[in-house]
Amino acid sequence: MAETVPATLRGLYAITPDCLAPNILLDRVRAALRGGAAFIQYRDKGRDAARRAETARALHRLCRQFGARFLINDDLALALAVDADGLHLGSADGDLLAARRALPAGRLLGASCYDDFERARAAVLAGADYVAFGAMHPSVTKPLAVRASPSLFTRCRAELRVPACAIGGITVENAAPLLVAGADMLAVISDLFEAPDVASRAAAYQQLFEENARDLPQSAAF
Repeated sequence: MAETVPATLRGLYAITPDCLAPNILLDRVRAALRGGAAFIQYRDKGRDAARRAETARALHRLCRQFGARFLINDDLALALAVDADGLHLGSADGDLLAARRALPAGRLLGASCYDDFERARAAVLAGADYVAFGAMHPSVTKPLAVRASPSLFTRCRAELRVPACAIGGITVENAAPLLVAGADMLAVISDLFEAPDVASRAAAYQQLFEENARDLPQSAAF
Protein backbone atom coordinates (compact mmCIF):
# COMPACT_ATOMS: atom_id res chain seq x y z
CA MET A 1 0.00 0.00 0.00
CA ALA A 2 1.13 3.57 -0.62
CA GLU A 3 1.99 5.58 2.45
CA THR A 4 -0.54 8.04 3.82
CA VAL A 5 -0.35 11.39 2.04
CA PRO A 6 -1.92 14.76 2.80
CA ALA A 7 -5.61 15.01 1.94
CA THR A 8 -5.62 18.61 0.69
CA LEU A 9 -5.71 18.94 -3.10
CA ARG A 10 -3.96 22.26 -3.40
CA GLY A 11 -0.50 23.31 -4.47
CA LEU A 12 2.11 23.09 -7.20
CA TYR A 13 1.44 20.16 -9.54
CA ALA A 14 4.73 19.40 -11.28
CA ILE A 15 4.52 17.43 -14.53
CA THR A 16 7.76 15.77 -15.60
CA PRO A 17 9.28 16.85 -18.91
CA ASP A 18 10.11 14.43 -21.72
CA CYS A 19 13.58 13.56 -23.01
CA LEU A 20 15.54 13.82 -19.77
CA ALA A 21 17.91 11.09 -18.65
CA PRO A 22 16.50 9.37 -15.55
CA ASN A 23 19.26 10.64 -13.24
CA ILE A 24 18.73 14.24 -14.37
CA LEU A 25 14.97 13.89 -14.07
CA LEU A 26 15.26 12.54 -10.53
CA ASP A 27 17.59 15.38 -9.52
CA ARG A 28 15.18 18.01 -10.85
CA VAL A 29 12.14 16.38 -9.28
CA ARG A 30 13.99 16.20 -5.96
CA ALA A 31 14.67 19.93 -6.24
CA ALA A 32 11.01 20.64 -7.03
CA LEU A 33 9.97 18.67 -3.98
CA ARG A 34 12.46 20.52 -1.80
CA GLY A 35 10.88 23.74 -3.01
CA GLY A 36 7.41 22.60 -2.01
CA ALA A 37 5.80 20.79 -4.96
CA ALA A 38 2.73 18.96 -3.64
CA PHE A 39 2.16 16.68 -6.63
CA ILE A 40 4.42 15.00 -9.17
CA GLN A 41 2.88 13.62 -12.34
CA TYR A 42 5.08 11.27 -14.34
CA ARG A 43 4.49 11.84 -18.03
CA ASP A 44 6.49 9.69 -20.44
CA LYS A 45 5.17 8.53 -23.81
CA GLY A 46 8.22 6.32 -24.50
CA ARG A 47 7.87 2.68 -25.43
CA ASP A 48 10.47 1.27 -23.04
CA ALA A 49 8.10 -0.16 -20.44
CA ALA A 50 10.84 -1.46 -18.13
CA ARG A 51 12.60 1.91 -18.01
CA ARG A 52 9.34 3.73 -17.42
CA ALA A 53 8.45 1.42 -14.53
CA GLU A 54 11.89 1.79 -12.96
CA THR A 55 11.76 5.57 -13.22
CA ALA A 56 8.21 5.67 -11.86
CA ARG A 57 9.18 3.65 -8.80
CA ALA A 58 12.16 5.91 -8.12
CA LEU A 59 9.97 9.01 -8.43
CA HIS A 60 7.39 7.48 -6.12
CA ARG A 61 10.04 6.85 -3.47
CA LEU A 62 11.10 10.49 -3.71
CA CYS A 63 7.52 11.69 -3.30
CA ARG A 64 7.10 9.54 -0.19
CA GLN A 65 10.19 11.13 1.33
CA PHE A 66 8.72 14.60 0.89
CA GLY A 67 5.08 13.78 1.66
CA ALA A 68 3.95 14.59 -1.89
CA ARG A 69 1.50 12.70 -4.08
CA PHE A 70 2.74 10.78 -7.09
CA LEU A 71 0.50 10.36 -10.14
CA ILE A 72 0.90 8.64 -13.49
CA ASN A 73 -0.19 10.25 -16.74
CA ASP A 74 -2.44 8.24 -19.05
CA ASP A 75 -1.33 4.72 -18.04
CA LEU A 76 -3.60 2.82 -15.66
CA ALA A 77 -1.52 -0.35 -15.82
CA LEU A 78 1.64 1.51 -14.80
CA ALA A 79 -0.18 3.34 -12.01
CA LEU A 80 -1.35 0.03 -10.60
CA ALA A 81 2.03 -1.66 -11.08
CA VAL A 82 3.94 0.96 -9.09
CA ASP A 83 1.16 1.59 -6.55
CA ALA A 84 0.97 5.25 -7.50
CA ASP A 85 -1.13 7.70 -5.51
CA GLY A 86 -3.21 8.45 -8.54
CA LEU A 87 -3.81 8.54 -12.27
CA HIS A 88 -4.52 11.41 -14.68
CA LEU A 89 -6.35 10.77 -17.94
CA GLY A 90 -6.80 12.86 -21.05
CA SER A 91 -9.86 12.64 -23.28
CA ALA A 92 -8.44 9.84 -25.46
CA ASP A 93 -6.47 7.95 -22.84
CA GLY A 94 -8.94 5.63 -21.20
CA ASP A 95 -12.36 5.41 -19.62
CA LEU A 96 -12.71 7.36 -16.37
CA LEU A 97 -15.37 5.11 -14.91
CA ALA A 98 -13.33 1.97 -15.63
CA ALA A 99 -10.24 3.60 -14.13
CA ARG A 100 -12.18 4.62 -11.02
CA ARG A 101 -13.29 1.02 -10.55
CA ALA A 102 -9.77 -0.34 -11.08
CA LEU A 103 -7.93 2.04 -8.78
CA PRO A 104 -7.64 1.03 -5.12
CA ALA A 105 -9.64 3.02 -2.58
CA GLY A 106 -8.10 6.36 -1.76
CA ARG A 107 -6.21 6.79 -5.04
CA LEU A 108 -6.67 10.01 -6.97
CA LEU A 109 -8.24 10.20 -10.40
CA GLY A 110 -7.84 13.37 -12.43
CA ALA A 111 -9.31 14.31 -15.81
CA SER A 112 -8.26 16.78 -18.49
CA CYS A 113 -11.29 18.86 -19.44
CA TYR A 114 -9.64 21.50 -21.65
CA ASP A 115 -12.12 24.37 -22.09
CA ASP A 116 -15.21 22.18 -21.68
CA PHE A 117 -17.22 22.56 -18.48
CA GLU A 118 -19.68 19.82 -19.42
CA ARG A 119 -16.77 17.43 -19.85
CA ALA A 120 -15.76 18.35 -16.32
CA ARG A 121 -19.27 17.69 -15.06
CA ALA A 122 -19.25 14.24 -16.69
CA ALA A 123 -15.78 13.52 -15.27
CA VAL A 124 -16.95 14.24 -11.74
CA LEU A 125 -19.97 11.97 -12.24
CA ALA A 126 -17.58 9.23 -13.39
CA GLY A 127 -15.56 9.56 -10.21
CA ALA A 128 -12.83 12.11 -10.92
CA ASP A 129 -11.38 13.66 -7.76
CA TYR A 130 -10.23 16.77 -9.59
CA VAL A 131 -10.50 18.28 -13.06
CA ALA A 132 -7.97 20.20 -15.13
CA PHE A 133 -8.69 23.14 -17.42
CA GLY A 134 -6.36 24.63 -20.01
CA ALA A 135 -4.41 25.74 -21.85
CA MET A 136 -4.57 28.93 -19.83
CA HIS A 137 -1.71 30.51 -21.80
CA PRO A 138 0.24 29.59 -24.93
CA SER A 139 2.12 26.39 -24.16
CA VAL A 140 5.48 25.19 -25.44
CA THR A 141 4.48 21.59 -24.65
CA LYS A 142 1.20 21.78 -26.59
CA PRO A 143 1.35 24.89 -28.79
CA LEU A 144 -1.92 24.10 -30.61
CA ALA A 145 -3.97 23.52 -27.46
CA VAL A 146 -7.27 25.41 -27.23
CA ARG A 147 -7.31 28.29 -24.77
CA ALA A 148 -9.51 28.08 -21.68
CA SER A 149 -11.07 30.84 -19.60
CA PRO A 150 -10.16 31.36 -15.92
CA SER A 151 -13.90 31.68 -15.26
CA LEU A 152 -14.04 27.87 -15.47
CA PHE A 153 -12.38 27.68 -12.05
CA THR A 154 -14.94 29.96 -10.46
CA ARG A 155 -17.76 27.95 -11.98
CA CYS A 156 -16.17 24.63 -10.97
CA ARG A 157 -15.91 25.72 -7.35
CA ALA A 158 -19.53 26.91 -7.29
CA GLU A 159 -21.19 24.09 -9.23
CA LEU A 160 -19.02 20.97 -9.07
CA ARG A 161 -17.31 21.53 -5.73
CA VAL A 162 -14.21 19.55 -6.65
CA PRO A 163 -10.65 20.89 -6.88
CA ALA A 164 -9.56 22.25 -10.24
CA CYS A 165 -6.09 22.34 -11.78
CA ALA A 166 -4.85 25.00 -14.20
CA ILE A 167 -2.48 23.91 -16.96
CA GLY A 168 -0.86 25.35 -20.04
CA GLY A 169 1.85 28.00 -20.30
CA ILE A 170 1.78 28.80 -16.58
CA THR A 171 4.63 30.84 -15.12
CA VAL A 172 5.29 32.48 -11.78
CA GLU A 173 4.48 35.80 -13.44
CA ASN A 174 1.03 34.84 -14.78
CA ALA A 175 -0.15 32.35 -12.15
CA ALA A 176 -1.64 34.60 -9.46
CA PRO A 177 -4.85 35.53 -11.36
CA LEU A 178 -5.60 31.82 -11.83
CA LEU A 179 -5.50 31.29 -8.07
CA VAL A 180 -7.73 34.29 -7.56
CA ALA A 181 -10.18 32.84 -10.10
CA GLY A 182 -10.36 29.63 -8.08
CA ALA A 183 -7.66 27.25 -9.31
CA ASP A 184 -6.56 24.89 -6.55
CA MET A 185 -3.53 23.46 -8.34
CA LEU A 186 -1.09 24.83 -10.89
CA ALA A 187 0.30 22.27 -13.33
CA VAL A 188 3.72 23.38 -14.53
CA ILE A 189 6.37 21.82 -16.74
CA SER A 190 8.70 24.23 -18.54
CA ASP A 191 8.68 27.16 -16.13
CA LEU A 192 9.63 24.82 -13.31
CA PHE A 193 11.97 22.23 -14.77
CA GLU A 194 13.80 24.61 -17.10
CA ALA A 195 14.43 27.15 -14.34
CA PRO A 196 18.08 27.78 -13.39
CA ASP A 197 17.18 26.87 -9.79
CA VAL A 198 14.28 24.42 -9.72
CA ALA A 199 13.91 24.45 -5.93
CA SER A 200 13.73 28.25 -5.81
CA ARG A 201 11.19 28.33 -8.62
CA ALA A 202 9.02 25.77 -6.81
CA ALA A 203 9.29 27.85 -3.64
CA ALA A 204 8.13 30.91 -5.57
CA TYR A 205 4.98 29.03 -6.58
CA GLN A 206 4.49 27.94 -2.99
CA GLN A 207 4.65 31.58 -1.95
CA LEU A 208 1.85 32.39 -4.41
CA PHE A 209 -0.33 29.72 -2.82
CA GLU A 210 0.40 31.05 0.66
CA GLU A 211 -0.43 34.60 -0.36
CA ASN A 212 -3.66 33.52 -2.02
CA ALA A 213 -4.70 31.40 0.98
CA ARG A 214 -4.95 34.49 3.16
CA ASP A 215 -8.01 35.57 1.19
CA LEU A 216 -9.44 32.12 0.48
CA PRO A 217 -12.81 31.53 2.19
CA GLN A 218 -12.66 28.59 4.58
CA SER A 219 -15.62 26.96 2.85
CA ALA A 220 -13.76 27.02 -0.46
CA ALA A 221 -10.82 24.91 0.70
CA PHE A 222 -10.76 21.23 -0.35
